[in-house]
Amino acid sequence: MDFHNKLIKWYLQNKRDLPWRKTTNPYEIWLSEIMLQQTRVAQGMPYFFAFTKEFPTVFDLANASEEQVLKLWQGLGYYSRARNLHQTAKYIAADLKGAFPQSFQELLNLKGVGEYTAAAIASFSYNEAVPVVDGNVFRVLSRYFDLESDIALPATKKEFTKLAYELMPKDNPAIFNQAIMEFGALQCVPKNPNCMICVFNDSCLALQKKKVDALPVKSKKVKVTNRFFNYLILEDALGNTSIQKRTAKGIWHNLYEFPLLETSEIVDFNYVSKAVSDNMFSSYTILGIEECSEATVIHKLSHQHLHIQFWKIKIKEVIENGINPQQLKTFPFPIVIYNFIEKQEIIC
Repeated sequence: MDFHNKLIKWYLQNKRDLPWRKTTNPYEIWLSEIMLQQTRVAQGMPYFFAFTKEFPTVFDLANASEEQVLKLWQGLGYYSRARNLHQTAKYIAADLKGAFPQSFQELLNLKGVGEYTAAAIASFSYNEAVPVVDGNVFRVLSRYFDLESDIALPATKKEFTKLAYELMPKDNPAIFNQAIMEFGALQCVPKNPNCMICVFNDSCLALQKKKVDALPVKSKKVKVTNRFFNYLILEDALGNTSIQKRTAKGIWHNLYEFPLLETSEIVDFNYVSKAVSDNMFSSYTILGIEECSEATVIHKLSHQHLHIQFWKIKIKEVIENGINPQQLKTFPFPIVIYNFIEKQEIIC
């Protein structure tokens, strides 16, 4: 078909030089696909190199501790991906003797692997004719064929998967999948694509109908919740501090943080002082409380906006099992706390 011929020709002339495109090793392809979920290539690339250096095989990743994995993942976000990655590595190493499943359907049984990731591994590693359908593919196909189906609906995913399968050359599905994703990432971009230089500008229905900016259609709105975090940085007589692990389900599961006072709104010194003295640290002698005002940030997650304030609490006593500044940097933290520590704003 003319569509896939033009698309693949464009790809061969314009594709980026990415390390996971130089291998059919399912371990490396799996790593890259998990890392690139909801993550830009430029952000994910250093992590891919770090992981393949630290954990060159699935056995190395399986034998690592969860804290090692989370520390190396620090800053990439969506930490459930890292935890699932680690659990799946253990399963493949122990139960499958290091051998990845070799079909789309079998890959779906792996923890953290959905239809998109399974299709990517199956086509890139094993040349199985199964299409990948991600945001890039939705955008390219909806514009080219003027499809107004709501991409937030499961039925639309099936519609686009069927269409992509029909367009795909069955003897070389891997290059087609790479090409259509790359085309969406580089040429048919979400905002202000340069349609005048597009190889499909003579046949794209959205361009002909002046609907490029209106497609794809996505009705689902993400509801954003505002949360207010006050991190309390204890500093004892030895200059040590205290941290805790987030064990509850939700954001940052199994990462570390300073003692947390969560409130319903931004609070002032008087509120924090009373909470610290009366409840949270009533067993300590409080020498001083100071807001690290320059460290106040709004940290935006997909469904939550975190309004974060940091407070330094000086105490007279010595913290049992206190953590010194050098030890502090070895723990896996959410990136917003890690950046605070790196800037040494713990000193305020």
